[in-house]
Parts: sequence; C-alpha cells; structure tokens
Amino acid sequence: MSTGLDCDLLVVGAGIHGAGVAQAAAAAGHDVRVLEQTGIAAGTSSRSSRLIHGGLRYLESAQLRLVYESLRERAILLRIAPDLVRLVPFHIPVYRGMRRSAARVRAGLSLYALLGGWRGGSRFHSLPRSTWDGLDGLDTRGLDAVFRYVDARTDDAALTRAVMRSAQSLGAELLCPARFVAARATGDGIEIDCTENGRERTLRARALVNAAGPWVNRVLARIEPPLSASRIELVQGTHLLVPGRLACGIYYLESPRDARAVFAMPDDQGVLVGTTEVPYEGDPGRVAPLPAEIAYLRETLARYFPRLDGEPMEAYAGLRVLPAMPTAAFHRPRETVLHADDPARPRIVSIYGGKLTTYRAVAERVMARLQPSLPAAIRRADTARLPLAP
Repeated sequence: MSTGLDCDLLVVGAGIHGAGVAQAAAAAGHDVRVLEQTGIAAGTSSRSSRLIHGGLRYLESAQLRLVYESLRERAILLRIAPDLVRLVPFHIPVYRGMRRSAARVRAGLSLYALLGGWRGGSRFHSLPRSTWDGLDGLDTRGLDAVFRYVDARTDDAALTRAVMRSAQSLGAELLCPARFVAARATGDGIEIDCTENGRERTLRARALVNAAGPWVNRVLARIEPPLSASRIELVQGTHLLVPGRLACGIYYLESPRDARAVFAMPDDQGVLVGTTEVPYEGDPGRVAPLPAEIAYLRETLARYFPRLDGEPMEAYAGLRVLPAMPTAAFHRPRETVLHADDPARPRIVSIYGGKLTTYRAVAERVMARLQPSLPAAIRRADTARLPLAP
C-alpha cells in the first residue's frame, strides 16, 4: 500500500455483502476497512427468510445461471459452515385448480436436481397419500400431490457475523458505529469522509465498495465527481411469527390470491411465514410491516394450515433492491448487479441486489473487477475453504 493511504479497500456497509467483500479482500491479502453505522447485519441481512437455497422459483423466470450458482454456493456453505447452514426438508403441496400443477412442479424439481448435479441435497420424491395426515395439520381437501425435496436454512444475522469475524481474523478492520458522509475520487485513490463514534475523520483508500443495500444510491449520490446510478425499486418483504409448530419441515406454498410463493417455516418460538413484495418509498430505516401484508400472509397460511390462525406474535420487514421494471417484483431478475465507475480500471463498485446464498460468489466477482486498481498482494486464504463458525 502506498504511503498516505489508510487501506487498499474501504467497504461501506456490514450486511452480508459488505462482510463478504471484506472477507474476500482480506483473504486476497489486501488491507481493508469496513464502515458500518448501526451494527453487523442490522438491515436486510437480519430480516430475510433465512434460507440458503438454489431458488427453485427462479426457474419459472428462466434464471438458470442464478439457480446453478446458488446451488453451487449452497454446497460450499454446507461444507464450510456446518454449524450455521444445514439441509432441511421442504414440502410442496399441490391442489386441484392451482396454477402450478403436479406435472409442472415435478418438471421444475427435476430441473432443479439436474442443476444441482443430482447430489443427495438435490433429489426429491412424491409422498404417498398415506402420509399426508401426518404433515402438521396440512389441509388435505382437494390435495393432488405433495413433493418433498431438501434445501438449506441458516440464521442470516449469525452467518453475517461469522463472515465478518472471518474477515477480521484475516486482518480486516471494522469501524462501528461509523457513518459514511461523502467521498471524492482523486488522482491516486478515494478520500472518504466519515464519522466514527461521533468524531469526524477522513480516510484514504485505493478503492471503495458501496455495499449499503437499500441505501446504495444514497451513498452513490455523495460521491464526487458524480456517478450514474442504476434505476432501482425498493421492495419490502414482511414475515410473521405466529403461534404453533411445524415438525415436518418447511412448506413451499402458493398464495391463493396471486399464486406467489410463500414459505411457512418452523421457528424456535412458533411458525415463521413470509414473504410479501410491496414497493417501498421513503427512509429504508423506517420500513415496517403493513396491515395488508399481515392479512395476506395470514390468509395464505390459513388456506393450508387452518389450525395456525392465532394472532401474530411478531412481524418484521426488510427491503430488497430490485431493478426498476414494469413487471411484478416476483418475476424480476434477481441477479446481483455490480455498478463500476470505470469499466477498465474501476475504483468504485456499487452492489445492487443479491441473495444471501450467493454472497461469497458476489464478493469474489467484486474483487475480480477491482483487481486492476489494487496492488499486488500475497493471498492469505481461499474463501471457499475457510471454515465459518457461530
């Protein structure tokens, strides 16, 4: 690192993508600092469905590359984080009159298994009718078929903290609470104004990664000279925690209202149900469940599990960053977009969107994009082999 620079890379945001980039940069041998204003996984990375999955539903919109990458990353996480990521059974009940017929679901699961290499974690089967009454009180009226497959689950916040600890063990420095104020691209680096514990300071880095999640364009707007921003829409997703118990695993349900996918999942305190997709405008820090979302999720759950009709014990909402398009959020691409200031020698890369499952692959792509602007370094580790512990 040149004299006068505080670090090779500065990352804004300590959600899963910011933590992943910090780990990848430190593993590659670079000096890296992370600015986080609230806490690790304080935003969307603690308000997801907590799934490490290939994205079965993305097959409907032909996002085969995303599904393949997700299944590959799932296999890596199962290997390096066995105490954080584990396979669990999923069930897809198919009823007469549903948009997704049994034949369609079987075809989708077959393709899913093929993309997963037909490994043990990719296989599926149809449950015999004799077992249906044992599926946690699932309504069997009009039920045509039930498919069982496996995918993985995690504690999203715990996984993010584990990745950040791994980054720190490799030399990354976390500044928290630290708020990004502004940045300026100069001849030999990036000057970043921030406040740390209420104290103003300026840091100098060779490159900057904007991993601010829903705040990504707000951060980009404070960088000079001005940079173009991707057109995005913030979409909130709400989850409910309701009284009850699911002993057989996770259920992949089709909403009776609009045929969207909704998951019902066992939780230590009850049953977790989610999620919704509602356009959001305003301060990302003020996102909150809407009454219409709560009603939507309760209606979906009641269709399949009439006994789980108690008042929600808790509700929380997170935000997705999706490309601004005229189509419904459910059908929009979920590929992560990397927005760079210079296609040849980028010094500022912004991360748009992304899935919890693919954070590690995204981080490696970020580092590949920044490679022309970073100094030569001696690699310390391979993130695909680094163990992650709770």
